[in-house]
Parts: sequence; C-alpha cells; structure tokens
Amino acid sequence: MSVPRPEYPRPSCVRDRWLCLNGPWQFEIDAGDSGLERGLRERELSGQITVPFCPESTLSGIGNVDFLTAVWYRRTVTVPAPWAGSRVLLHFQAVDYDATVWVNGVEVGRHRGGWTPFTCDLSGVAAPGETAVIVVRARDHTRQPMPSGKQSKGYANAGCHYTRTTGIWQSVWLEPVPAGAYLLRPRITPDLPAGRFLVAQPILAQGAARAGYAVRATVLVDGAELTTATAPADAAMAASLVLALPPDAVRAWSPEDPFLYDLQLELLDPSGATVDQVISYAGLRSTCVDGQRLLLNGRSVFQRLVLDQGYYPDGIMTAPTDAALVQDIELALAAGFNGARLHQKVFEERFLYHADRLGYLVWGELGDWGIDRGQPRATDVAQWLEALHRDVSHPCIVGWCGLNETHEDLRDTISPLDDLTQAVYLAAKAIDPTRPVLDASGYSHRVPESDVYDCHDYDQQPATFRARHAGTAQGEVYRNGSNAERGTHWSVPYRGQPYLVSEFGGTWWNPAARPGDPSWGYGNRPATIEEFYERFDALCAALLENPGIAGYCYTQLTDVYQEQNGVVLFDRRQKFDLARLRASQQRPAAIEDCR
Repeated sequence: MSVPRPEYPRPSCVRDRWLCLNGPWQFEIDAGDSGLERGLRERELSGQITVPFCPESTLSGIGNVDFLTAVWYRRTVTVPAPWAGSRVLLHFQAVDYDATVWVNGVEVGRHRGGWTPFTCDLSGVAAPGETAVIVVRARDHTRQPMPSGKQSKGYANAGCHYTRTTGIWQSVWLEPVPAGAYLLRPRITPDLPAGRFLVAQPILAQGAARAGYAVRATVLVDGAELTTATAPADAAMAASLVLALPPDAVRAWSPEDPFLYDLQLELLDPSGATVDQVISYAGLRSTCVDGQRLLLNGRSVFQRLVLDQGYYPDGIMTAPTDAALVQDIELALAAGFNGARLHQKVFEERFLYHADRLGYLVWGELGDWGIDRGQPRATDVAQWLEALHRDVSHPCIVGWCGLNETHEDLRDTISPLDDLTQAVYLAAKAIDPTRPVLDASGYSHRVPESDVYDCHDYDQQPATFRARHAGTAQGEVYRNGSNAERGTHWSVPYRGQPYLVSEFGGTWWNPAARPGDPSWGYGNRPATIEEFYERFDALCAALLENPGIAGYCYTQLTDVYQEQNGVVLFDRRQKFDLARLRASQQRPAAIEDCR
C-alpha cells in the first residue's frame, strides 16, 4: 500500500532525515468519551483508519459523518536505528481538537486547537532502534464553543456549514534532531529597500550546556552562495542575523516573478562544528499601505482575490494529494484571480509553499466561527498566535485577518467582542508589523487603527451594487450593519484606509438543481450561463473601475457541498469558461497592476 500524502510536511524548515507515519493506524470511536476509563489507551483498537484523513472522510476508510465526541488511534513503529544518538521528535501537523498523545504508555504531549501543529519529544520513552507504541486520543465536542470554522454544529450540512473534521487530519511524522541543542523554525523578514533578509533563529537547548552556540546562515541560488552571516546565540537561545545580498543579486518576489532564494541554516557548537542544519527559503518583497492603496514592492496592486475554503469531496479539509493543492491555485490563476482569501481555515503549510512558488497572493485567516464571542477563551487567541508563528515567513501572505463576520451594536455597549477583536488584531501586529492587518472581515470593525477596512456585499444587481460603492474614493463607504432606520451601528468610522469588498458575487449556478434540492447561492440564479457571465463581468467592473477600491474577494473558488456558487465544481471540474472570467477581471489599462 502506498503512503498517502508522503511529501515533507514543513517546507520552510527541512531536514534530510524523517519518517512519514501516514497510512494505516488502528482506530476506534469513543462515543461517550470514556475510553480512558475503559482501557482504550492500553489495548488494541477495533478498527483501522488511513491517516492523515479524518474519520468523516471517505479517504480515511471510515466515512462516519455523525458527531464523533472522541476517537482513538494506535500505531506501532520502530524508530530508525541509524538515528542513534539523536533526540526523536513526533510531529502532528494538525489534530482536531483536543489531543493527548502517549508513547509506550507515557504521556508525551497535549494540544488544544484543531488548526496548528505540535510536537512531542520522545526522549527517555523511545530511542532509535526501539519500538514506539503511539496512542492518540482526540476529543472534539463540536457543539461546545470552539474555533471550528465552517464545521456544522448540526448533524447535517446546512447553509454555509459543512461536514465536520475530527482527529488527525494532517501528516504525522518522526524526525531526529541533535540531543543537546537544535534549530527551531526560523523567522525570515524581507527588507527589500535594503536588499537583505533579517533572520531570527530560535534554538532549543536541552540540559545545562547552553553557552557558546552560534548560527550561520547562507543564502544560495542554484547551489551558489550569495552571502553568509554568523551570529552568536543570546541568553534566550536565539540568534539574529542580517543577510545583505549583493546589489546585482537583488530580485523582488512578485506574482510576475515569484523568485525564491534558498536559505541554509546551521547550528554551530562552542567548538565551531555544525551540529544541526535545516534548509529553508525566502522571498524578497514588501507590503505596505499608502492612503487608499495596498502596495506590493512599492507599487499599487489591485488584489483580485477569490474565497477559498479548502474543502474536498473525498478528504473534507485534507487535500487528497499534494497535486490537488497546486491545482486549486492554478484554477484560480486561470480564472483571472491573483490571490485568495483563505477562508475560515488555517491551510496546510504545503499550500502556502506552493503559493510562494507560484506567486499567488493570500490573506491568512483563523477559522474563528464557533468562538463564544461573548465569553472568548485564551485558547481562541492562542490558536491564532500559533498560526501566525507558523506562517509569518511566507512571502505569499500579504495580510492577516483573524475574525470573520462579527456583529454587535457598537453604541452604549461594553462588550467582550471589543476585547477579542483588539486582542486578535494586536497579536497579528505584534508578531508581524510588516503586513497590513484587518481587524475583522465584514460587519463589526472595532479597532480604529485597523490598517484596512472592508465590507461584504452580495447584491446581485450590478446597478445598485455599483451605486452603493460609488462614493468610496471620497470616503463614503458602505458599512455592514450601519442602518439608521433599524437603529443598528456595528463599526467604528472609516478613516481613509484601503477599502476592500472582501466578499461579493457568490452567484448561484447549478442548472441541474431541482426544487427541494439542497443547492443554493446568493440571489436569484441566472436564467442562462450567458446571464451568469454578464453578471460576473458587471459586478467585477463596478469594483475594478472604482478608484476607491483596493481589491475584492469573489465568492468562491469551488462549490462546497450544497453551496453551489463556485467558479468550478466541488470535484474541480470546470463549469465555466475560465478564460472569459479572466477577461472580465483585467484592470483598465490606465490603472497600474502587476498581473
């Protein structure tokens, strides 16, 4: 049996030795979450599942779409003997939602949150050459408040809520690292005006031997060294390096030219010997705000984004293959979009890697739906912080937004929503001051200093849609929830930031749908496919021709179950002429654009 999803899961921090643990695992559903008391940790499990696919998916071999309160996994693996002398790490790229991991009966890790990776150190539990019995319990009380994105809290799919994901849904793998100290994921910040990269390299040191370490970083192109720098580790076991490129080697990353430099990072022990090495990469580009414009590398780029929810008919939130991730980007580019809003999901790291390679602009987002916004928890913000730390070095990311469609009247209210919005916004600004941050996409803007302002507008009538946004350049913007007649006012005032219509379109097109079918989109379905093209063209033109609009996000890339408003079908077969959609999105020649 071939190993599913066998590619290296973490392209931004690569070691040459690793062992993929995807494939068959023992599996058992624990409906009452009583498995610990019933001995599931100690015994063989009754079924089998294919990791990394969730048990709700058909690719897992289970296909159980009911509520799975808790599930258990078990696998026995021999740690490779050639790793002798190394510390062994067990990595989980994502487990939904509350995971506990035991190896050889010893608890080695816990993690809460379904979107981000975590690591278990097997020191003293399973050494190279020894057998490791890995047991995982994943608890997923989906009906309780938690940031679960678009996962349905009812039994069935409905509206814009979809089949749940429980348990392991991204790759599991083993990796050897030096026993004393080793490199963690680097943070790479491009400085395009100065033609350099700033690298913050954390080190994890074990035991008392912490002094005298240093990090050497080297930038390469096609194996040839461009520049190198060495810096000592500070008291916090981190090294800060400046990698200045030769002037003739400065090459900006952009959608037209998504050029990436290779980066080699070495950990040097007190004697100067290399004890650890990882390979990464970097793109040299800048993002900033200039009045109502969003700039990439110092010039205005109209962001023609598509809403991508990252769902698949057979894998649910897990792409069936690495090639499927690439296909989604290529479909969007073929339809004329130059990027995506990665919606209500923290996407796989390999998706961002491919976006980096292909010059695809993306906004990073947390799957925050499901949070109790009246009583948010520390876990809610912690997952956002973990996602930011994981993804901050990707050049494809041009903005952050942690919340989606929050709504609450602003007036005469002291609300935890204000605190949550401020916390999520400040977290992104603190970790990454180089990119614009949107406090919340659509509806309730609660942070006056937010870098970007936006709305969601699904009006299907091009004339009224155009008229609603006609005054944007003069500061008269459409604000969701601001309705004097209804006595609602959700947002702080607009103050001249770049303005995005970050959800629009969503036009329903499924001519095969019959009355009573669970098929929907926004507005009335066009009578003919030609009417769809005309509506798409007119809606896009209303924003493309508006000098006050910095970008848009069309809903959406694919159909997702009953929500049938994608530019391709759920299985990625085409339903429109993508060349016609691309032609509708070309900017007027007088307005600068990069694609």
